[in-house]
Amino acid sequence: MLPPRYNVLGVGVHALDLARATRLVIETSATPRSGYVCVADARSIIETRDDPALREIFNQAFLVTTDGMPLVWRGPPGTQRVYGPDLLLAVCDAGRASGLRHYFYGGAPGVATDLAAKLSQRFPGLAVAGTHTPPYRELTAEEENVLIADIATARPHVVWVGISTPKQERFMARLAPRLEAGLLIGVGAAFDFHSGRIAQAPRWIQRIGFEWLYRICREPGRLGPRYLRTHPRFFWLMLRELLTGRS
Repeated sequence: MLPPRYNVLGVGVHALDLARATRLVIETSATPRSGYVCVADARSIIETRDDPALREIFNQAFLVTTDGMPLVWRGPPGTQRVYGPDLLLAVCDAGRASGLRHYFYGGAPGVATDLAAKLSQRFPGLAVAGTHTPPYRELTAEEENVLIADIATARPHVVWVGISTPKQERFMARLAPRLEAGLLIGVGAAFDFHSGRIAQAPRWIQRIGFEWLYRICREPGRLGPRYLRTHPRFFWLMLRELLTGRS
């Protein structure tokens, strides 16, 4: 049974913790047409404010997890962070007992294969069904058909997608109905973190909700404009909702 959703500026986010999210992913991943999982943070919530189609994609997801701490603070008592990189590790670890098969799609050239190798070393017995590095553009219809055929041949239970928000959510929503089985999970920067390409923020920075600022300091040219456009707006809208009840 799925946990209840709570509203964050129009997006229904599931109130759960990492252990429960891991169990739900493992239990659901082998079922036909199992759908996709979105990990939500302040930036993705703001993206949905400007794109109703994207908001519908989030609201139609099998799970929407609390990737960002501000969403945890907004949730009901007992809500904990379900961070994409942590969910990836937890599912890879716990899924070994049932032979869960993993497919890694995303990242720059070499990142998906490095990620699979590092995870296999960290979790002996991990079943890697395949990896795929997409181009830095939308797939053509032919490329998408080839990818779907490759996934069908690989027979993964989970397809991990690391191509950033909102591109990965649109991709998962488009692909999910075309796959006969398997759960797609968009984890964005988790590919770069766990392959060793980019350093993660220390846990204490994550806990106080300033991972976004840490990442701006690490990659100001790429991430500065993105986060400075979305995060102040998110906090203003949340404050307005708290004071006036208007979302």
